[in-house]
Amino acid sequence: MTSCDRGVWFAPEGLTGSQVADFGQRVEELGYSTLWVGETFGRDPFAQLAAIGAATSSLNLASGIANVYNRHPGVMLQGANTVAEQTGGRMVLGLGVSSPAIVQRVRGIEYGKPLSFMSDYLDAMDSARYTSVSPPHEVPRVLAALGPKMLELAARRCAGVHPYNTTPEHTAWARGIIGPESGLYVEQKVMLTSDPSVARETGAKVLKFYSRAPGYRNAWLKMGFSEEDIDGPSARLVDGLVAWGDVADIEARLAEHAEAGASHVCIHPLHPDSGQGAVDDAVLAALAPSPESPT
Repeated sequence: MTSCDRGVWFAPEGLTGSQVADFGQRVEELGYSTLWVGETFGRDPFAQLAAIGAATSSLNLASGIANVYNRHPGVMLQGANTVAEQTGGRMVLGLGVSSPAIVQRVRGIEYGKPLSFMSDYLDAMDSARYTSVSPPHEVPRVLAALGPKMLELAARRCAGVHPYNTTPEHTAWARGIIGPESGLYVEQKVMLTSDPSVARETGAKVLKFYSRAPGYRNAWLKMGFSEEDIDGPSARLVDGLVAWGDVADIEARLAEHAEAGASHVCIHPLHPDSGQGAVDDAVLAALAPSPESPT
């Protein structure tokens, strides 16, 4: 069996600042390599990662993702370099174009052509000035990418890609596009419950939010899901995008991503009752690279 590095993806917006620090310490304690935090309308990801970095000593810190429409390229570089320098180089910069619903309709920022915007953005980051003490090494950049052109751009310009809401089949397809050298950092939603009704009801509530984004809809259609699956969201869509069941069931899905070419899988724990945002320590502990000894 192929093995790959394992991290955690989480949106800790419902936690207090001290709880976020405790969560980061817990993720580190369990042996996960990296903690990824998202960005929508909550905390600034760089401030949040800096706080987690201060509370940990070895945990890598990744934005999954920082919205490029929300920041000037120079400001993005400042944020990433600051966290990297403060934490001894533990920063990974995940960049993405987000969706028109968030960027244009809510924030009122014009949403351009994602591929050309990202390409120009990377050019601007490369030419931006940074005059403070540099981090130990250049901050690795990864792009949120689902389609072939963004995957190709990431392979050319960045350290890798960070697909979100995808299947192992997509992982294999993405690996074929980006080649063997690029990092493939796959997000996988997981839920520790063997009750199909609970898993599918909770999973559908979570996926409903993403179903409004054209990028995800188009990607899911190309993965073989139907418009009806997406509009539901259907049990078929939930089962395809959320790994649920007992530990063996979930581990089997993670192994599929590894076999398909993932270099890193970040589990995104969903609480069976609350979905996103509520910490389910049971699934974190059960899937940990360094499982706890029984007491």
